[in-house]
Amino acid sequence: MKKSGTKPYMVNSISELHRIFSLPKPEHPLISVIDLKKTRSIASEISDRIVFNFYSVWLEKDANTRLKYGQQYFDFEEGSMIFIAPGQVLSTYSHSYSPSGWGLVFHPDFIQNYPLIKTIKTYGYFSYAVNEGLHLSEKEESIITNLMKSIQQEYRSVIDHFSQDLIISQIETLLTYCNRFYHRQFLTRKNAGNDLLSRMDALLAERMDHRKNDRLPTVRELAAGLNVSPSYLSDMLRSQTGQNAQQHIHSKLIEKAKELISTTSLSVSEIAFQLGFEHPQSFHKLFKKKTNLSPLEFRQSFN
Repeated sequence: MKKSGTKPYMVNSISELHRIFSLPKPEHPLISVIDLKKTRSIASEISDRIVFNFYSVWLEKDANTRLKYGQQYFDFEEGSMIFIAPGQVLSTYSHSYSPSGWGLVFHPDFIQNYPLIKTIKTYGYFSYAVNEGLHLSEKEESIITNLMKSIQQEYRSVIDHFSQDLIISQIETLLTYCNRFYHRQFLTRKNAGNDLLSRMDALLAERMDHRKNDRLPTVRELAAGLNVSPSYLSDMLRSQTGQNAQQHIHSKLIEKAKELISTTSLSVSEIAFQLGFEHPQSFHKLFKKKTNLSPLEFRQSFN
Protein backbone atom coordinates (compact mmCIF):
# COMPACT_ATOMS: atom_id res chain seq x y z
CA MET A 1 0.00 0.00 0.00
CA LYS A 2 1.22 3.46 -0.83
CA LYS A 3 2.40 5.43 2.17
CA SER A 4 0.47 8.57 2.98
CA GLY A 5 1.60 11.80 4.58
CA THR A 6 2.88 15.19 3.67
CA LYS A 7 6.58 14.38 3.55
CA PRO A 8 8.01 13.06 0.30
CA TYR A 9 9.74 9.70 0.22
CA MET A 10 13.53 10.18 0.19
CA VAL A 11 15.57 7.91 -2.07
CA ASN A 12 19.11 8.43 -0.82
CA SER A 13 21.15 5.92 -2.78
CA ILE A 14 21.36 4.07 -6.08
CA SER A 15 20.97 0.80 -4.16
CA GLU A 16 17.70 1.97 -2.65
CA LEU A 17 16.39 2.95 -6.09
CA HIS A 18 17.21 -0.52 -7.41
CA ARG A 19 15.35 -2.07 -4.48
CA ILE A 20 12.25 0.08 -5.14
CA PHE A 21 12.37 -0.88 -8.83
CA SER A 22 12.75 -4.59 -7.89
CA LEU A 23 16.10 -4.72 -9.65
CA PRO A 24 19.26 -6.62 -8.61
CA LYS A 25 21.82 -4.72 -6.60
CA PRO A 26 23.66 -2.10 -8.68
CA GLU A 27 27.00 -3.06 -10.19
CA HIS A 28 28.45 0.30 -9.09
CA PRO A 29 27.37 2.06 -5.87
CA LEU A 30 27.37 5.58 -7.36
CA ILE A 31 26.09 5.16 -10.93
CA SER A 32 23.65 2.97 -12.79
CA VAL A 33 21.98 2.70 -16.18
CA ILE A 34 18.49 1.24 -15.82
CA ASP A 35 16.53 -0.66 -18.46
CA LEU A 36 12.97 0.43 -17.70
CA LYS A 37 11.49 -2.72 -19.23
CA LYS A 38 12.89 -4.61 -16.24
CA THR A 39 11.34 -2.37 -13.57
CA ARG A 40 8.01 -2.12 -11.83
CA SER A 41 6.18 1.06 -10.85
CA ILE A 42 8.14 3.19 -8.42
CA ALA A 43 4.85 4.61 -7.15
CA SER A 44 3.15 1.36 -6.22
CA GLU A 45 4.33 1.04 -2.63
CA ILE A 46 5.77 4.40 -1.61
CA SER A 47 4.64 7.99 -1.28
CA ASP A 48 3.34 9.70 -4.41
CA ARG A 49 5.94 12.44 -3.75
CA ILE A 50 9.53 11.33 -4.24
CA VAL A 51 12.91 13.03 -3.82
CA PHE A 52 16.04 11.55 -5.37
CA ASN A 53 19.25 12.63 -3.65
CA PHE A 54 21.20 12.07 -6.85
CA TYR A 55 21.04 13.16 -10.48
CA SER A 56 18.75 11.26 -12.82
CA VAL A 57 18.12 11.43 -16.56
CA TRP A 58 15.10 9.53 -17.89
CA LEU A 59 14.21 8.58 -21.45
CA GLU A 60 10.83 6.90 -21.17
CA LYS A 61 8.42 5.54 -23.75
CA ASP A 62 5.10 3.68 -23.78
CA ALA A 63 4.27 4.70 -20.20
CA ASN A 64 0.74 5.78 -19.34
CA THR A 65 2.20 7.76 -16.47
CA ARG A 66 1.51 11.30 -15.39
CA LEU A 67 4.10 13.21 -13.40
CA LYS A 68 4.01 16.42 -11.44
CA TYR A 69 7.27 18.30 -11.03
CA GLY A 70 7.04 21.50 -9.00
CA GLN A 71 3.60 22.89 -9.92
CA GLN A 72 3.47 21.53 -13.48
CA TYR A 73 2.17 18.29 -15.03
CA PHE A 74 3.77 16.32 -17.80
CA ASP A 75 2.47 13.34 -19.76
CA PHE A 76 5.21 11.17 -21.22
CA GLU A 77 5.14 10.97 -24.98
CA GLU A 78 7.16 8.96 -27.48
CA GLY A 79 10.83 9.58 -26.73
CA SER A 80 10.36 12.04 -23.88
CA MET A 81 13.10 12.95 -21.41
CA ILE A 82 13.13 14.62 -18.03
CA PHE A 83 16.06 15.62 -15.83
CA ILE A 84 15.96 15.63 -12.03
CA ALA A 85 18.61 17.17 -9.78
CA PRO A 86 19.22 16.11 -6.17
CA GLY A 87 16.52 17.39 -3.81
CA GLN A 88 13.83 18.08 -6.40
CA VAL A 89 10.35 16.76 -5.67
CA LEU A 90 8.71 14.48 -8.23
CA SER A 91 5.06 13.46 -7.85
CA THR A 92 3.73 10.44 -9.73
CA TYR A 93 0.23 9.62 -10.92
CA SER A 94 0.59 6.20 -12.53
CA HIS A 95 -2.42 4.76 -14.33
CA SER A 96 -0.58 1.78 -15.80
CA TYR A 97 3.06 0.97 -16.02
CA SER A 98 4.63 -0.89 -18.92
CA PRO A 99 7.37 1.46 -20.07
CA SER A 100 10.38 1.02 -22.23
CA GLY A 101 13.39 3.27 -22.28
CA TRP A 102 16.42 3.99 -20.14
CA GLY A 103 17.45 5.89 -17.05
CA LEU A 104 20.86 7.18 -16.01
CA VAL A 105 21.32 7.86 -12.31
CA PHE A 106 24.51 9.04 -10.66
CA HIS A 107 25.36 10.35 -7.21
CA PRO A 108 27.05 13.78 -6.85
CA ASP A 109 29.95 11.99 -5.11
CA PHE A 110 30.74 10.26 -8.41
CA ILE A 111 31.57 13.57 -10.12
CA GLN A 112 33.33 15.23 -7.18
CA ASN A 113 36.79 16.57 -8.08
CA TYR A 114 35.76 16.81 -11.74
CA PRO A 115 34.75 20.03 -13.54
CA LEU A 116 31.32 18.45 -14.16
CA ILE A 117 30.36 19.05 -10.50
CA LYS A 118 30.26 22.77 -11.36
CA THR A 119 29.21 22.74 -15.00
CA ILE A 120 26.23 20.47 -14.39
CA LYS A 121 24.61 23.37 -12.53
CA THR A 122 24.67 25.40 -15.76
CA TYR A 123 22.39 22.94 -17.57
CA GLY A 124 19.04 24.69 -17.25
CA TYR A 125 17.01 21.58 -17.98
CA PHE A 126 17.76 20.20 -14.51
CA SER A 127 15.46 22.92 -13.13
CA TYR A 128 12.85 23.22 -15.91
CA ALA A 129 9.19 22.71 -15.19
CA VAL A 130 8.51 19.11 -16.16
CA ASN A 131 5.83 19.99 -18.72
CA GLU A 132 8.73 21.30 -20.76
CA GLY A 133 10.37 17.90 -20.97
CA LEU A 134 12.66 17.18 -23.91
CA HIS A 135 10.90 15.51 -26.84
CA LEU A 136 13.27 13.57 -29.07
CA SER A 137 13.23 12.57 -32.70
CA GLU A 138 13.97 8.95 -33.51
CA LYS A 139 17.55 9.84 -34.43
CA GLU A 140 18.08 11.87 -31.24
CA GLU A 141 16.61 9.07 -29.16
CA SER A 142 19.08 6.62 -30.71
CA ILE A 143 22.01 8.89 -29.80
CA ILE A 144 20.93 9.14 -26.15
CA THR A 145 20.20 5.42 -25.86
CA ASN A 146 23.58 4.45 -27.29
CA LEU A 147 25.39 6.81 -24.92
CA MET A 148 23.58 5.32 -21.92
CA LYS A 149 24.45 1.79 -23.06
CA SER A 150 28.07 2.86 -23.54
CA ILE A 151 28.19 4.17 -19.97
CA GLN A 152 26.74 0.90 -18.74
CA GLN A 153 29.27 -1.12 -20.71
CA GLU A 154 32.14 0.90 -19.25
CA TYR A 155 31.25 0.41 -15.56
CA ARG A 156 30.60 -3.29 -16.26
CA SER A 157 34.14 -3.67 -17.62
CA VAL A 158 37.18 -4.28 -15.46
CA ILE A 159 37.65 -1.10 -13.39
CA ASP A 160 41.01 0.57 -13.90
CA HIS A 161 42.62 4.00 -13.50
CA PHE A 162 40.80 5.34 -16.56
CA SER A 163 37.29 4.02 -15.91
CA GLN A 164 35.85 6.97 -14.02
CA ASP A 165 37.40 9.50 -16.41
CA LEU A 166 35.82 7.72 -19.38
CA ILE A 167 32.39 7.43 -17.76
CA ILE A 168 32.32 11.09 -16.76
CA SER A 169 33.40 12.07 -20.26
CA GLN A 170 30.46 10.07 -21.63
CA ILE A 171 28.06 11.72 -19.18
CA GLU A 172 29.32 15.14 -20.30
CA THR A 173 28.78 14.14 -23.93
CA LEU A 174 25.24 12.98 -23.18
CA LEU A 175 24.36 16.20 -21.34
CA THR A 176 25.84 18.31 -24.14
CA TYR A 177 23.70 16.49 -26.70
CA CYS A 178 20.66 17.16 -24.51
CA ASN A 179 21.59 20.84 -24.48
CA ARG A 180 21.69 20.80 -28.28
CA PHE A 181 18.33 19.04 -28.49
CA TYR A 182 16.72 21.50 -26.07
CA HIS A 183 17.99 24.39 -28.19
CA ARG A 184 16.42 22.73 -31.23
CA GLN A 185 13.16 22.38 -29.30
CA PHE A 186 13.17 26.09 -28.46
CA LEU A 187 13.69 26.98 -32.12
CA THR A 188 10.80 24.77 -33.22
CA ARG A 189 8.47 26.22 -30.58
CA LYS A 190 8.63 29.90 -31.48
CA ASN A 191 4.90 30.37 -30.93
CA ALA A 192 5.20 29.17 -27.34
CA GLY A 193 8.25 31.38 -26.86
CA ASN A 194 6.47 34.42 -28.27
CA ASP A 195 3.52 33.80 -25.98
CA LEU A 196 5.81 33.53 -22.95
CA LEU A 197 7.59 36.72 -23.96
CA SER A 198 4.27 38.58 -24.36
CA ARG A 199 3.02 37.42 -20.97
CA MET A 200 6.30 38.37 -19.28
CA ASP A 201 6.20 41.84 -20.84
CA ALA A 202 2.60 42.27 -19.66
CA LEU A 203 3.62 41.34 -16.09
CA LEU A 204 6.53 43.76 -16.23
CA ALA A 205 4.37 46.57 -17.60
CA GLU A 206 1.79 46.06 -14.87
CA ARG A 207 4.51 46.08 -12.23
CA MET A 208 6.23 49.22 -13.58
CA ASP A 209 2.98 51.17 -14.00
CA HIS A 210 2.61 51.34 -10.24
CA ARG A 211 3.36 54.77 -8.81
CA LYS A 212 5.67 53.30 -6.19
CA ASN A 213 7.50 49.98 -6.28
CA ASP A 214 9.18 48.77 -3.12
CA ARG A 215 11.78 46.77 -5.05
CA LEU A 216 12.90 45.82 -8.52
CA PRO A 217 11.13 42.94 -10.29
CA THR A 218 13.10 39.70 -10.04
CA VAL A 219 13.49 36.78 -12.42
CA ARG A 220 12.19 34.38 -9.74
CA GLU A 221 9.08 36.51 -9.16
CA LEU A 222 8.25 36.72 -12.87
CA ALA A 223 8.94 33.02 -13.46
CA ALA A 224 6.54 32.15 -10.64
CA GLY A 225 3.89 34.36 -12.22
CA LEU A 226 4.37 32.54 -15.54
CA ASN A 227 4.45 29.05 -13.96
CA VAL A 228 7.90 28.22 -15.31
CA SER A 229 11.28 27.90 -13.65
CA PRO A 230 13.77 30.82 -13.69
CA SER A 231 16.21 28.75 -15.75
CA TYR A 232 13.60 27.84 -18.34
CA LEU A 233 12.45 31.46 -18.58
CA SER A 234 16.00 32.67 -19.22
CA ASP A 235 16.74 29.99 -21.79
CA MET A 236 13.47 30.56 -23.69
CA LEU A 237 14.02 34.34 -23.72
CA ARG A 238 17.60 33.92 -24.87
CA SER A 239 16.38 31.86 -27.81
CA GLN A 240 13.83 34.59 -28.67
CA THR A 241 15.67 37.83 -27.91
CA GLY A 242 19.33 36.99 -27.34
CA GLN A 243 18.97 38.19 -23.74
CA ASN A 244 18.47 36.21 -20.56
CA ALA A 245 15.59 37.11 -18.22
CA GLN A 246 17.63 39.52 -16.07
CA GLN A 247 18.91 41.39 -19.12
CA HIS A 248 15.37 41.57 -20.51
CA ILE A 249 14.09 43.05 -17.23
CA HIS A 250 16.83 45.68 -17.31
CA SER A 251 15.98 46.59 -20.91
CA LYS A 252 12.31 47.07 -20.02
CA LEU A 253 13.22 49.15 -16.97
CA ILE A 254 15.32 51.45 -19.14
CA GLU A 255 12.49 51.75 -21.70
CA LYS A 256 10.13 52.81 -18.91
CA ALA A 257 12.74 55.17 -17.46
CA LYS A 258 13.17 56.86 -20.85
CA GLU A 259 9.41 57.37 -21.03
CA LEU A 260 9.25 58.93 -17.56
CA ILE A 261 12.33 61.12 -18.12
CA SER A 262 11.05 62.48 -21.42
CA THR A 263 7.34 62.93 -20.58
CA THR A 264 7.22 63.91 -16.90
CA SER A 265 8.82 66.45 -14.60
CA LEU A 266 9.75 63.83 -12.01
CA SER A 267 13.29 64.07 -10.71
CA VAL A 268 15.76 61.31 -11.50
CA SER A 269 15.59 60.13 -7.88
CA GLU A 270 11.79 60.00 -8.00
CA ILE A 271 11.89 57.98 -11.20
CA ALA A 272 14.43 55.59 -9.66
CA PHE A 273 12.25 55.02 -6.60
CA GLN A 274 9.11 54.61 -8.73
CA LEU A 275 10.78 51.86 -10.74
CA GLY A 276 11.91 50.06 -7.58
CA PHE A 277 15.57 51.07 -7.25
CA GLU A 278 16.58 51.36 -3.61
CA HIS A 279 19.42 53.75 -4.44
CA PRO A 280 19.32 56.37 -7.25
CA GLN A 281 23.01 55.69 -7.87
CA SER A 282 22.16 52.12 -8.98
CA PHE A 283 19.58 53.48 -11.42
CA HIS A 284 22.08 56.05 -12.76
CA LYS A 285 24.72 53.34 -13.27
CA LEU A 286 22.36 50.99 -15.14
CA PHE A 287 20.95 53.81 -17.31
CA LYS A 288 24.44 54.97 -18.26
CA LYS A 289 25.50 51.42 -19.07
CA LYS A 290 22.50 50.84 -21.34
CA THR A 291 22.37 54.22 -23.12
CA ASN A 292 25.86 55.76 -22.78
CA LEU A 293 24.09 58.81 -21.34
CA SER A 294 23.25 59.80 -17.79
CA PRO A 295 19.53 60.27 -17.02
CA LEU A 296 20.01 64.06 -16.94
CA GLU A 297 21.92 64.04 -20.24
CA PHE A 298 19.09 62.03 -21.78
CA ARG A 299 16.50 64.56 -20.49
CA GLN A 300 18.54 67.49 -21.79
CA SER A 301 18.61 65.94 -25.25
CA PHE A 302 14.85 66.65 -25.45
CA ASN A 303 15.26 70.36 -24.59
